[in-house]
Amino acid sequence: MTDPKKSEQTNQNLLGAMTYLLFFVTGIVFLILEKQNKFIRFHAMQSTLTFGGLFILLIISGFIPFIDSLLRFVIWVVWIVVWIVLLSKSFSGQMYKLPKVGEIAERELGKI
Repeated sequence: MTDPKKSEQTNQNLLGAMTYLLFFVTGIVFLILEKQNKFIRFHAMQSTLTFGGLFILLIISGFIPFIDSLLRFVIWVVWIVVWIVLLSKSFSGQMYKLPKVGEIAERELGKI
C-alpha cells in the first residue's frame, strides 16, 4: 500500500518541475490554474520572472550591433544552465530561490 502523503509530495514536486518545462509559458499557466499550493505557485512565479526576463534580454540583444551574437550565446548558455538547475531542484522538492528573482517571486505572490 502506498503512503498518500508521499504520493502527494511526489505530485507536488512533479508539478513544481513542470512549471519550468516550457519556461515562462508554463509558469503563467500554473499561476492561473494553481490557487493554493505555495510550492507550485512559487516555482511558477519564479519561472515566469526568470525566463520572461531572459526572453526579453534575447530580444533586446538583437538590437545591439557587433556583440549581438556573443551576447545571445551567453544568454542561451545561462538559460539552459538555470533551466536544468531549477528543474532538478523543484523536482527534488527544494524551494530553491534564485538570487533576487526568488525574492521578487515571493514578494509578488504575497500581493496576490
